[in-house]
Amino acid sequence: MMKPQVVFVLGGPGAGKGTQCTKITENYSYTHLSAGDLLRGERAREGSEFGQLIDRHIKDGEIVPVEITINLLRKAMEETMKADEKKFRFLIDGFPRNEDNLQGWSRVMEDKADVKFVLFFDCSNEVCIDRCLERGQHSGRTDDNRESLQKRIQTYLQSTRPIIDQYEKQGKVRTVDASHKVDEVSEPSQSMVTKGTGRGRAHREELPTRGRASLPWGGPIEKSSLPGGGPPHQGAGP
Repeated sequence: MMKPQVVFVLGGPGAGKGTQCTKITENYSYTHLSAGDLLRGERAREGSEFGQLIDRHIKDGEIVPVEITINLLRKAMEETMKADEKKFRFLIDGFPRNEDNLQGWSRVMEDKADVKFVLFFDCSNEVCIDRCLERGQHSGRTDDNRESLQKRIQTYLQSTRPIIDQYEKQGKVRTVDASHKVDEVSEPSQSMVTKGTGRGRAHREELPTRGRASLPWGGPIEKSSLPGGGPPHQGAGP
């Protein structure tokens, strides 16, 4: 089975990461995994031992402990590839968000997944806040309010931008001006994905034929890899 190929999708809250990832997956052979959606799904899942912890961090605009996020991402990739071994390309939206996230990924996934590049949606704080406030009128998201947004923007500037800068020094950042309308951002976003992977559209792409084998990371997630030694949980987010 192919090793997962990953594109980290980063940008401030409201930069359009999720919207553009959805458009990319409509035309290219990628699976979109939103760290935020997975966490919100786990928070809402009945019986989740991490629900309250996730809820507190999200409401405070803080970053959820890396062990939880990585295990949700890892499980989502595992389930996707088990269902269809040709689906080994992933857009991971909203991760890594800080140095702890990056180090956690290196510990757990560095030899199990290939990070191809970072797709960075660059947008002013003012535009991001306006978009989130407008979205909050319809989304029902508890963190789309001005107080939470100010904290999220501050967290992004202090914690996530340095991660983008690290990848920039490695020549692994593809930057898109995300300040424009959705359709105006869509074309350059998809162009960056093609440039970064050298792959054409999904319906024209010939994927290698491989026999079924074990996933790159081996067996199931161990209890000890999660805080409190609890069992792994599946994120219910889209």
